[in-house]
This record gives sequence, structure tokens and C-alpha cells, in this order.
Amino acid sequence: MRLLDRVGQATTNFFEYAGGLTILSAETVGFMARLRIRVGETISQCALLGVQSLVIVTLTSLFTGAVISLESAQSAVAYGFENIVGGAVAYGSVRELGPMLTAVVVAGRVGAAIAAELGSMVVTEQIEALRSMGLEPARFLVVPRLVALLFMLPLLTIFADVVSILGGMYIAQAYAHISYDSFISSVRQSIDMSDVIKGLLKSFVFAVIIVMVGAYQGLSTRGGAAGVGRSTTFAVVLAIILIFVSNFFLSFLLFGGQ
Repeated sequence: MRLLDRVGQATTNFFEYAGGLTILSAETVGFMARLRIRVGETISQCALLGVQSLVIVTLTSLFTGAVISLESAQSAVAYGFENIVGGAVAYGSVRELGPMLTAVVVAGRVGAAIAAELGSMVVTEQIEALRSMGLEPARFLVVPRLVALLFMLPLLTIFADVVSILGGMYIAQAYAHISYDSFISSVRQSIDMSDVIKGLLKSFVFAVIIVMVGAYQGLSTRGGAAGVGRSTTFAVVLAIILIFVSNFFLSFLLFGGQ
């Protein structure tokens, strides 16, 4: 019976969480559809969520491209396939690793920040104060963050793709003496604009996951300072898991037939 109780409780908790997240997402989308967006706060969130994530995204993408190039360049040259190294780096970065790793890095920083900030506001009863003044938390707090990350995460992804390819190009030349012209030619032959666009479509989905999970966790915080810590940790873990899961299905839908 205890096992059945646990299964039942887990099922109830899952649907309760999914329903609450769906309701918050619907409210947020409704405000965005009616253009009830606080422009000043949105611009501020672009700086906080996007610009301040630039350094860690740069480092992650740079070494990712370098590792792909390092692993593939020497073997490719040994077997006479040096003309595919640039394509391998660009293919992996633009279609998969660029969008996904950028989202994971941003989830670790931005998702935690959103959950901690909103959770602290719940604990200190600032959310109740907003409601008492007739302000909806979804419009006042969630919409600016969602709009900001929907704008900034694709830009960060493009930047990550470029940095990854440049890092791979440098390693290929320094380690395996593959010329820059050969590397760039391989990149052009392996990917096209449709690959870039599909990668950016992933970024929009990942941005929604990061913000909505972080915001819902923050707004459902209970238990004081310890509850804020739990909400922050769970927001990051769940967002990263959902990013990996959604990346699989998006890759299947966008690239599965190729």
C-alpha cells in the first residue's frame, strides 16, 4: 500500500506541477499577445539575462569547437580527409551543440537567478504586495524576462556558433596544419542557412523552458530561505533535463528526415 500511495502522490504532484506551469505560461502568453509588455524592464532584463551571460557562453563554445576540431583533425589528416574537419565542427555546433550547450549554460545562470529572485519576493511577501496593488505577477515579473530571453538566447546562440567555428579553425590549423581556406570551404559545403535557422528555432523553445520553469519555481516557493534554495536548485535541474529532452524531439522533427 505504501508503494501505491507513493505512486499516487507522485502522479498527483506531477499533474499539479504541469497544470500550474501551463496556467502561468498561458497567462504570460496572453499578456504578450495583448502587447502588455514593460519595455524598460524588458531592456534591463536583456542586459541582465543576455549580455552578462556572454563571457561564459564564449568560453563554453570556444572550447567545444576546439575539442571537436582536436579530436577530428589529426585522424582526418592521417587518412586524407582534412577537407571535412571544418564541416564536422560547423555541423555539430550549428545544429546541436551550439543551441543546446548555450541553453544549458544560460539555464544554470539565468534559471537560477530568476527562481532565486522571485522566490525571495514570495518569502518576503512582495508578491502579495503586488497583487494587493492590482498588479499581476505574470505581467509584472515574468513577461519582461521571457521577452528578453526570447530575444537574447538566439543572439547568444549565433555568437556561440561563430566562436565555436573560429576556435575549431584555429586548432585545426595549429594542430593539424589545415589551412584556413580549406576549413572555411568545408564549413560552406556542410551547412546552409536552413541549418542555422533550425538551430535558432531550438533556441526559442529553450528560452521558454528556462524562463517559465525558473519563474514557476520561484513563484511557488515555500519554506523561507531554505525553500528559496530548493526552488533554485530544482529550477536548474528541471530546466536542463527538459532542454535535453526537447532537444531530442526537436532534432527528430527538424533534422530527422535528413
